[in-house]
Amino acid sequence: MTNLWTDLETGPDPPEEIYAVVECLKGERNKYEYDKDVPGVVLDRVLHSNVHYPSDYGFIPRSYYDDEDPFDVLVLVEDATFPGCIIEARPVALMRMDDDGEQDDKVIAVPTEDPRFDHVQDLEDITGQQLDEIDEFFSTYKNLEEGKEVETLGWEDKGAAMDAIEHAQDLYEEHFG
Repeated sequence: MTNLWTDLETGPDPPEEIYAVVECLKGERNKYEYDKDVPGVVLDRVLHSNVHYPSDYGFIPRSYYDDEDPFDVLVLVEDATFPGCIIEARPVALMRMDDDGEQDDKVIAVPTEDPRFDHVQDLEDITGQQLDEIDEFFSTYKNLEEGKEVETLGWEDKGAAMDAIEHAQDLYEEHFG
């Protein structure tokens, strides 16, 4: 069986075009995680707070980030896909975040095959309302989980997102070669 984290390429042309493996769906409270040992998507937990994912959320294959997990990616979509779906995406921004003292940044990307997002090329192309909703979700989604502290640390542009993807690729290569 194919392991979507280790067997799939990072993307067709990383860091400009990446693959995003969807774990969590837009509009849902279920927190799915890709379990590389299964391999497959499993239900990790249901979010304790009454919030839902602002868009499809998952990870970038063959990446490893400073929090010792595959690098997180939020893909802006109109309609939710499904857990395990692979989306070819274009990074457009980076949200800096601290999760319990660990750097846990998020790439914000758009599907390359959805013309509704052709105009979204960089951070300034995402509406302020959408950025506020994403920030609000990640600021509050762990509030009711005992002992969990999350802090969002602001937004950076497409260049920072691509640099972070290259960093995550380098860490993956360093740890898993």
